[in-house]
Amino acid sequence: MITVEPAIRESVAGGTHHDPHSILGAHPEPEADGRLTTVVRALRPLAESVTVLLSDGGEVPLAHVGDGIWEGRVRGSVGPYRISAAYEDGSEWVVADPYRHTPTVGELDLHLIREGRHERLWEALGAHHRIFEGDPGTAFAVWAPHARAVRVVGDHNGWDGRLHAMRSMGASGVWELFIPDVEPGTRYKYEILTRAGDWILKADPMAQLAEEPPATASVVTASAHTWQDGAWMTRRAATHAVAQPLSVYEVHLGSWRPGLGYRALADELIGHVTATGFTHVEFMPVAEHPFGGSWGYQVTGYYAPTRRYGTPDDLRYLIDRLHQAGIGVILDWVPGHFPKDSFALARFDGEPVYEHPDPRRGEHQDWGTLIFDYGRDEVRNFLVANALYWLEEFHADGLRVDAVASMLYLDYSRRDGEWEPNVHGGRENLEAIRFLQEVNATAYRRNPGVLMIAEESTSFPGVTAPTDHAGLGFGFKWNMGWMNDSLEYIHRDPLYRGHHQGEMTFSFVYAFGENYILPISHDEVVHGKGSLRSKMPGDHAAKLANVRAYLGYMWGHPGKNLLFMGQEFGQLAEWSESRGLDWWLRDQPSHAQLEQFVAALNRTYRSHAPLWERDDDATSFTRIGAPEWDPSVVAFVRRDAHGGQLAVISNFAGVTRTGVPLDLPVPGTWTEVLNTDAAEFGGSGAGNLGSVYAPDREDGPARATLTLPALSTLWLRHVRDPHLPRAGRLT
Repeated sequence: MITVEPAIRESVAGGTHHDPHSILGAHPEPEADGRLTTVVRALRPLAESVTVLLSDGGEVPLAHVGDGIWEGRVRGSVGPYRISAAYEDGSEWVVADPYRHTPTVGELDLHLIREGRHERLWEALGAHHRIFEGDPGTAFAVWAPHARAVRVVGDHNGWDGRLHAMRSMGASGVWELFIPDVEPGTRYKYEILTRAGDWILKADPMAQLAEEPPATASVVTASAHTWQDGAWMTRRAATHAVAQPLSVYEVHLGSWRPGLGYRALADELIGHVTATGFTHVEFMPVAEHPFGGSWGYQVTGYYAPTRRYGTPDDLRYLIDRLHQAGIGVILDWVPGHFPKDSFALARFDGEPVYEHPDPRRGEHQDWGTLIFDYGRDEVRNFLVANALYWLEEFHADGLRVDAVASMLYLDYSRRDGEWEPNVHGGRENLEAIRFLQEVNATAYRRNPGVLMIAEESTSFPGVTAPTDHAGLGFGFKWNMGWMNDSLEYIHRDPLYRGHHQGEMTFSFVYAFGENYILPISHDEVVHGKGSLRSKMPGDHAAKLANVRAYLGYMWGHPGKNLLFMGQEFGQLAEWSESRGLDWWLRDQPSHAQLEQFVAALNRTYRSHAPLWERDDDATSFTRIGAPEWDPSVVAFVRRDAHGGQLAVISNFAGVTRTGVPLDLPVPGTWTEVLNTDAAEFGGSGAGNLGSVYAPDREDGPARATLTLPALSTLWLRHVRDPHLPRAGRLT
């Protein structure tokens, strides 16, 4: 009988051996006569007897050699077999042997992981249910480079990891084990022995499902969803997003319709978004997070859709249905920081792994969170692959990347002495910049037509410039400057707005410096800021008139548009994640009319190419307003690629202006395609009887005489000469 040295037996029995497969399992050994026998070892502490059950029906008893390890010989080679263990209380435990299997993580996978170039990392690491070498079960793999040992604990072993120690895959830092008979729905964690000698319990960083908070275990899952959005995906791949209409409806899933999960949301959300005319929805973070009050911005499960609303396939169903209805889906993504919860990424194997080890770079003081080590290949790979995971496994049409400014600067929200300069002595986080460039370039290379969107609040150059021109490579950037300035302007009493027109027009100076999205997001309607309606001055009617005028100006302004849920019908209270929207307001005529206005705004916007086709071309925009300058009036013209022109005129004064002369770039009839003061939207009905005429003049530009209702925005489309070809995209 071949025996195992006592020290090795002790480490295997204690689950601390770095390579338990070298001791346990089936080990072919040639005999002196040339015949083959197989030594089988199994760890079964406290068993009375242990037997190998062969696939041909044969049984081979094993002998106890010490420390709960049992050993025996089988003539020839063995295929799939099971281990039967009998115990003193009369019970019997029969399972397939996890230690007979070869590694489920291949050499190429390990090489790519070490290099930080595994673009489908989620297929190599994590928990994957499969049939492997004849046994159904689940393959577990985790990166824990400082660990002395790693064990899988969970429902399958009564949360006692001694029987399921993982093997080290060498310098890669990966630990691996295939466990037969572990089915989807099984809860599990990793039990990690640190270099300091402590056992710690961690959720799987690559888990694709977790328990619903406050529970924290990872859960084995497998997808059975069949996608039906092929036509949408084909169209998307051929789309240049900057030259398309884009109006985004931002949604917090938990409070849009409280109590509805991913599947139940589908019909209601599709109906509402279709009726209001938005092109896309943007979901606030859906990755798993322990505290609902964080709105999802403190992520503990980067690869796991939150269990609060259903399973991963339920989320796939929701996105699939939205696509089939012609609605795009953007997901909020948070690679800038993660929380310190002890069960998750923080000090994952007892030491800094995902976070930068230097607190000057690894801790976010404002948020009490940790910052990723963007210079570490495996960490960068974890994040790049995570972006691809949401784009490819869930067919997301884009990612809005949260808090980019906090990633770009080493001194972000830090005082002198609290940060360390980069190698050039500067304040830029060079590793984070390279990460952002890589994730954007990789996302666009693998998924043409997607939207990578930066929430970036500084003047960092080239956020939407291509990476081969030293840019960050985003497709769009949130225009936070426009948002701050315009909200500051619109909350003023109309009597005083004339002294602050620059707040509404300064954005024209830089409007084409990046590809912008104009956001009125959740951040602008919480924490005492009030809803969009409540920011407006005046009585109820004036507030709604201001909202309509503001949105008409916003949708006409260069850039795409985003509006947070509830603002489309004039939500009164500021948003709270703990309660639903005030849907009852839609039963009030004035609020129903505001929602009808937003629907008309989106329809009109989508059907008029001058408002979106050349958002990246400064020659598509001209300010107008001569011969009389009114400090409360903002007017400009937008042009498409086919000669179509549309004028946007906003009167932010509290009084109607009549007989207003306005120079327009070309003579002829200009049709009023949108009037925010129309009676159907709850306005006074003042306007220009559907059109104005701007005659050609020998001594100057074409000039029309307009009526500008109080607190209104007008859109006037130029009607081209009927003898000339019409712009193909105008209606």
